[in-house]
Formats: sequence, structure tokens, C-alpha cells
Amino acid sequence: MLDQDDLDRLQEAEDNPNEFVVSAPIDRHKLGVTTVICLILNRTIGSGIFILPAAVLKGTDSIGISLIIWAFAGIVAVAALLGWLELSLSIPRYEMDGNEVSVPRSGGEKNYLEYIYKIPKSLTTCVYGVLFIILGNLSGNAIGFGTYVMEAAGLPGHDTAVRGLAIAALTSACLLHAISRKGGIYLNNAFAFLKVTILLLIIVAGLAKLGGASLGSGSIHTDNFDLHTSFSQPRKDVPSYATSFVYALYPYTGFMQPFYVLSEVKRPQGVFAKATITTMVSVVVLYILVNVAFFSVVSKAAIMDSGLIIASVFFQQIFGSAVASRVMSGIIAFSIYGNIIVMTFTASRVKQEIAKEGILPFSKFFASDTTTLCSKIWAKLYPQKAQQEEGLEKSPTAALLLHWVFSVLLIAWTSGQTAAVAYQILIDLYTYVIMLLVSFFVASGLLYLKWRDPQAWKAMSVNFRPWGGPVAALLVSVVTGFLLVVAFVPPAGDSPFSLSAQGFAWYIIPTVGLGGLLLGGAYFAVFRFVVPKVKGKQLVVERVPIIVSDDHGGWVQKHEIVKFLWGVPELMSDDE
Repeated sequence: MLDQDDLDRLQEAEDNPNEFVVSAPIDRHKLGVTTVICLILNRTIGSGIFILPAAVLKGTDSIGISLIIWAFAGIVAVAALLGWLELSLSIPRYEMDGNEVSVPRSGGEKNYLEYIYKIPKSLTTCVYGVLFIILGNLSGNAIGFGTYVMEAAGLPGHDTAVRGLAIAALTSACLLHAISRKGGIYLNNAFAFLKVTILLLIIVAGLAKLGGASLGSGSIHTDNFDLHTSFSQPRKDVPSYATSFVYALYPYTGFMQPFYVLSEVKRPQGVFAKATITTMVSVVVLYILVNVAFFSVVSKAAIMDSGLIIASVFFQQIFGSAVASRVMSGIIAFSIYGNIIVMTFTASRVKQEIAKEGILPFSKFFASDTTTLCSKIWAKLYPQKAQQEEGLEKSPTAALLLHWVFSVLLIAWTSGQTAAVAYQILIDLYTYVIMLLVSFFVASGLLYLKWRDPQAWKAMSVNFRPWGGPVAALLVSVVTGFLLVVAFVPPAGDSPFSLSAQGFAWYIIPTVGLGGLLLGGAYFAVFRFVVPKVKGKQLVVERVPIIVSDDHGGWVQKHEIVKFLWGVPELMSDDE
């Protein structure tokens, strides 16, 4: 419960034109354990598990090595999750009742990077903010959605229609979350359950076929697991293995999603860690079993020689149906749309957190919440019940608009390429920057915190300490660092990731990705030095959390008062 001082401070903020209040959902509207699990599952299970096993196999030319890569990628993803948990349940920190405590906050790695890399002020926020606002979306997946919808309809090759469907998918997801927060959450959970069901059906069908069950036409290719052949004659070039590993790692990155909305999670210091770890370990097991199911039915030669999706070939072998490819395209489109639903919900919250730092034009607009249309209608229909509510559901509508604008701009930016090439470029850029580059800085920064003052960090990380101390962070730092560097090494001429195979040079993605750091640095220079000089004023940003107990021994942020004020430096120092 809020005390009178908190209530008075909130009222002052409402009356102050330089301040505004952003509130966490009421307890009844917070995200429970089921939704946390579904956020991970819906983002993790997309198109990747249906199409990337073939890409990983082609990059290694070995059934055995490709399975090892999928398993090791899962281990690295779980290690990254442990680092995210350690940081999210340790920072930011505030003094409550005379003790310094951690209060979980939405924003994910934005919070961790800002805490670790504090000097110079605002540099980390600007660099991360520029990268995430531009690339922190699923424009590539949206193009994939359009592609597979057209293939399911039997109309492949219509790139204009593909991009139109991509924009329609992004628009509908943003409108959904702006109109009804609860509706978006329910739909996310439904997608997650259906996707897991699809994977389980694939696993059961594959293992049944392996066991000799007659489900349709097609023979059983158990020689894929023959130790004499499954590791024979693998590829020799390191870049192909590295790219294969990145492709296997990409589908696992759904673990980041609940951290982006941590302020909206019920009891984050309670069962959150167990729920996320259990979910990710389950995903690793599912993915390995799905790969085993595919390789139990589809021969290596069929995978290497066919241009079809491995899942399509799998269903053709299982059921002997000529329409399996189109059905599978429909399933993948469905799965991708679920990705778009969850990422729109979570990424918009991160962009709202970035706007709260005052670094964007019209920051107050993008950082604010608005009551959803469904809540407004409900309040009009049931005014008495609405008055009894502690608060109506809200959504970061302006941040959703920001998310939509840059998603559409990326689709427009790649309009000169075919839909297939545009899809690959946008997916690879997201992977290189958001997955590898950000993870490297987070993991390396966590190692620094542990090394700088081990006892102090041990006291801070009391809510979650992963087994093995720095091992998990070290593994993620080394692996992502290696992948960032090896991306500049050209693959072999016959590699499936060469220029002739992909349609763009290998160095494009790492060059553009690292160029994003320079762009963020330039934005920082303009924000920190040029704009204040032109205005003759300096921006002061204050974020004051209103913190309460969650009745389970933890502390949560109930409200946040955000203040933006441009003032003359001399006068501001005199006031101080």
C-alpha cells in the first residue's frame, strides 16, 4: 500500500507539466508464471526450428555434428539466461527501510548495460537505444510471414504481396496491443500452447516412424544415426561452422522476452527464476528431439539436395501427401505471427524505457502510457466496477507507434532486394547486433562486476547466484566474442553461406552491425554536446520510483515519476 507521502508525491507529479507518472499494472493484471513461460515459448518457437536444421546440416555436412551444435547452442542459451537472471534480480538498487535492495525493472539488457558501463553519462543509453529502436523488431520475420502465407496459398514469388502482408502483420500486432493489453496476452499464451503441441506431434510422429509404425508412404532412414557415417566427411571451413552455430543459437533467444517486461511480472523475486530456467531447459530438449525426429525420417541426401523446408519433406515422408509443403508453410506462417505478437508486446516496453531517459525527440510522448480502448469501453459500460478498480489497463501506445515505424522502415530499406534476401539480411542483422553484440557486452560486463569486487557483488546478487560462479558468463562472453570476430572471415567458395548462395557478401552483416555502434556514438555526441550548445540549456532527467512490498518478501515498482527539464546550467547549479 502507498503511504500519504507517496500519494502526495504522485499528485504533485500529475500537476507538474515537467513530470508524468507511469504505473505498473495492478496485481490482478500482472503477468503470472504461465504467461512468463508462454512469452519464452512463443518467441522461441518460430520459423527457426522448422527450417534451420537443414541450414545447420548444410553448414556442417554432418548429422552428428549438427546435433552437437544444437545441443551446445542450447547450453550457451541457458548460460546466458543465468546471467540475465543474476543481473535482473540484483539491479537497479534502492534504499528501503535502511537497507539497499534490488527492485526489478523492465528493459532487460538496457538496465544491465547502463549499470555496468556508466561513463561517460548517457553513452550506453544512446548506443543501446539507437540499436534497439532501429533493429529491436521482427521486420525480417514479418517478411518471412508474408513469404510463407503466399507459399501456403500456392502463390510464391510475389514480393510486393509478401511485403504488404509483412506490414499488415506488424500493423495488426501493434493495434492489438494498443487496443487490449489483456487480449494480446491471451493470444500470446494461446500461440505458445499450440506451438508446443505442434512440436510434440512432430516428435511423436518421427519416433513412431523410427519405431516402425506405418503412418503413410516413405521409408525409414535410420542410417542417419550410424556412427560410421553420421560424422564422416564434415566440412572443413570454420566460418561455415560458426554460421551454423549462430543459426542454431538464434531460435533459443526467446529467453530474453520476460526480462523486457519485468516490472509487469507478478512476484519477480519468487518463482521467476525457476520458471524461466525450466522453460529454457525444456526448449533445448524439445529442439534436440525435433531434430532427431526429422533425421529419423528424412535422409541426409534429401535434405542436402532439396530446396524444400525440412519440415515439409518430413511430412511428405510421414504421410505421403503432396500438399504437405503448403500445409507446412501455413504452420510456419502461423508460428511467425506468434513471434510478432510477443515481440511487439515486449519490445515496445523497452522502447518506452529508452524514452524515459530523455534521449529521444518527444521523449515524454513516447514514454507515456495510455488507457487501452477496451478498458475505456469497459469503464463506460460498467462505471461502478470501473470506479472500484485500482486502475484501468494501459499500454505504451506511443512506443508501439515508434516500434511500428522502424519496423516498416526496415522493410522499405530492403525493398531493393528480393523478399528472400531481405529476410536473410534482416534476420542476420538482428542476430548479430541484438543477440551476439549485446550478449557479449552484458556477459563481459557481468564478469567485470564479479572480478572488480567479488564480495560486494556476492552481497548484491543474493536473490540469484548461478551454480559455477562466473562459468556461465565466461562461456557466453567467449562464444559470442568468437562469433563476432569470425563473422569477418570469408566462408569457403562452396559454403551454403557464401556470396553466391546467399545473395550478399559475408562481411555486410558484421560491418553494418558494428557500424551501429558508431551511429549510436554519433547520436550521443549530438545529444550530449551539440543540442545543449544550440539550446543553451541542459537536460535534467529524474526517475523516481514508488516502491512497495509484494507481500512475499520482495520489492516491486508500483509507479514511476519521470521528470524532463531543460534548464540553464548556471541557474541549475545555483539551485542545487
